[in-house]
Amino acid sequence: MSTRTFGRRFAEEVGTTPLAWLNRLRLARARELLETTDLPVAAIAERSGLGSEERVRRYFARHLGTTPSAYRRAFGAEGARSGRFPVS
Repeated sequence: MSTRTFGRRFAEEVGTTPLAWLNRLRLARARELLETTDLPVAAIAERSGLGSEERVRRYFARHLGTTPSAYRRAFGAEGARSGRFPVS
């Protein structure tokens, strides 16, 4: 199967491109790590597959309207208990 055919069939079944699907998974993993660990953003970028701190920041801004730091303050273990939410 060609790359193009795979991409087309994937989009028909899943409703999005393979890259968009993969990047959503990567963002979800980054969010999970920010919520549950105190790892630096560089380590989260590596572990989530986003690759760099800059890319993590860009994805958070584009898809969540906040920064990784603000997200962690709001949804990390301490932030979740306090009821704080990120400010964009």
